[in-house]
Amino acid sequence: MRAVLQRVSEARVEIDGAVVGRCGPGMMILVCAMAGDTEANAEALAARIAKLRVFRDAEGRMNRSVLEAGGAALVVSQFTLAADTSRGNRPGFSAAAPPEEGERLYAHFCAALRDAGLAVETGRFGADMAVHLVNDGPVTIQMER
Repeated sequence: MRAVLQRVSEARVEIDGAVVGRCGPGMMILVCAMAGDTEANAEALAARIAKLRVFRDAEGRMNRSVLEAGGAALVVSQFTLAADTSRGNRPGFSAAAPPEEGERLYAHFCAALRDAGLAVETGRFGADMAVHLVNDGPVTIQMER
């Protein structure tokens, strides 16, 4: 699985102008299930993200996890993270998991974050969404499992 996470002061996702998910301080996580990914990949990525120390401590250093900082997560599926741009001008997405498998693994990833103790809101798999966020830092990190 691939993810891009951003430390945010707030984030929300809208579908047709209606807010379907939001979080205050915490993380905006864009996630993509890749072909061949398993539930174990989703669980491992969720565990790493929940423990990743990218939040400021009392001295202002990135030394606390989202859990330690009391933050939440907004998780949005984004198959375009699987883009292959090595040839031509049009990205290819054949490395992404098929939609049914991607949706299942996306849900499993969100459940694993919740099991780790994180408050999680989501977008809607496969929907055309408008994502709004205020990147804090800015801190943006790519991860893969």
